[in-house]
Amino acid sequence: YLTACTGIDALTHAIEAYVSTASSLVVDVHALAAIRLVRENIEKAVSSPDDLAARENMSLASLQAGLSFSNASLGAVHALAHSLGGFLDMPHGECNALLLEHVVRFNFGAAAERYCTVAGQLGIDTRGMQAQECSRRMVDELARLRASVGIAGGLADRGVRAADIAELAVHAVKDACIFTNPRRVSLADAQVIYGDAL
Repeated sequence: YLTACTGIDALTHAIEAYVSTASSLVVDVHALAAIRLVRENIEKAVSSPDDLAARENMSLASLQAGLSFSNASLGAVHALAHSLGGFLDMPHGECNALLLEHVVRFNFGAAAERYCTVAGQLGIDTRGMQAQECSRRMVDELARLRASVGIAGGLADRGVRAADIAELAVHAVKDACIFTNPRRVSLADAQVIYGDAL
């Protein structure tokens, strides 16, 4: 489970850095490499812990993702995950995994071309695909990937109640990561995303 959580955390680092308002050509190289490495290795690393090649590639993915986000910051997934993790004392990567698909859906229209490039790195054939279809396919693949590595269910399964959302959102919109998100996130937006992730 630790491999799954830290692996999805690395994937989130790379995706958020790539669509960050502070991204650059240098960031892009590392972010896209990390996304591809996670796609190709995370399921093997989780299902076969003794597969040292898969684990080495996940370590490399984590490094590449770190190089990308340390130069571009992150976005709303991390902003919401920081608030959530502090509230429930949950593993950080698990928080990211539960929020990633919902933030991608929220952000997609603000960075559609970049997200479609990410979708391609996730193994989705986006040739000739309209943005709305690309968004749907990418969200579905992220949901499938997290479930395949054992991160199932939603926030409600971890004890989050609808009554908790207002407090979580207040802290999330003050998080430094929110400022490089490709779409502005209001307090109401943060509440909706948490609600979708319940």
